[in-house]
Amino acid sequence: MHAITIPEPGGPEALVWDEVPDPVPGEGEVLVEVAAGAVNRADILQRQGFYNPPPGASPYPGLECSGRITALGPGASGWAVGDEVCALLSGGGYAEKVVVPVGQLLPVPKGIGLTQAAALPEVVCTVWSNVFMVAHLRPGETLLVHGGSSGIGTMAIQLAKAVGAKVAVTAGTKEKLERCAELGADVLINYREQDFVAEMERATDGAGADVILDNMGAKYLDRNVRALAVNGRLAIIGLQGGAKGELNIGALLNKRAAVSATSLRARPLAEKAAIVAAVREHVWPLIASGHIRPVVDRELPMSEAAEAHRVVEASGHVGKVLLIAR
Repeated sequence: MHAITIPEPGGPEALVWDEVPDPVPGEGEVLVEVAAGAVNRADILQRQGFYNPPPGASPYPGLECSGRITALGPGASGWAVGDEVCALLSGGGYAEKVVVPVGQLLPVPKGIGLTQAAALPEVVCTVWSNVFMVAHLRPGETLLVHGGSSGIGTMAIQLAKAVGAKVAVTAGTKEKLERCAELGADVLINYREQDFVAEMERATDGAGADVILDNMGAKYLDRNVRALAVNGRLAIIGLQGGAKGELNIGALLNKRAAVSATSLRARPLAEKAAIVAAVREHVWPLIASGHIRPVVDRELPMSEAAEAHRVVEASGHVGKVLLIAR
């Protein structure tokens, strides 16, 4: 088969479409012939040499894919050869074939094409696990999403609105904010021109955000705490603004607030399987009913992964960028 390899860390040109050995499914795994994969910022970090796959994972980038099952490993039950699936991966999505533990498989939702299903697993599992399983967003509460036009952001807006929450977003251009509004965002904040702390105070009559989904890390830490409501929950899922910041514990105590930080890739299989099962139970019906849709900015051949990385690094997209394997 062919896959995107990274012979040496570097810029987008470090991604090489090369012939590699076919993977073989082990105990409790299936082999998926990939139809499409999706680009995530974690892939960019891996390409740069900053985010290696966990032990035993595929060395190729790609944290989600869609395709068809072509073989079952020993003990792989509940699925059949020919099933159309999408999958949460620890790596290997930038390839023509990938091995997937059965606990990380999802059926392609009703009403979604096989290719577009590749835009779902990573973002839905990230949003559901952080906003709902950890931060426990409830109907009537306010969610602030940083990077509202990203793949994570566009899914967070839709899921929060589906459960009856109010949604505020930050983004860097008028056009991106307009796309967020089309998805249901109620409060639109241009982070280049506005202070999100002041805007959240104004939008909530001084109450603040009940939950904040943050991809920036250190750069926004102090302001995020100030923007939280009493009993607010800050969920950090990215470090685009740095890894080390100063936390005002006094402010956190005064608000009886909480800060959590999670990632998906290195979690044990059982934890990933629990998240995937929750997503299938709670989110897949919303997709089948048309309440939620993947937002896909563009599709490129997988052999052109370097160009896809350039687009994502430049933030020149809304939603997801997909890589088509065949």
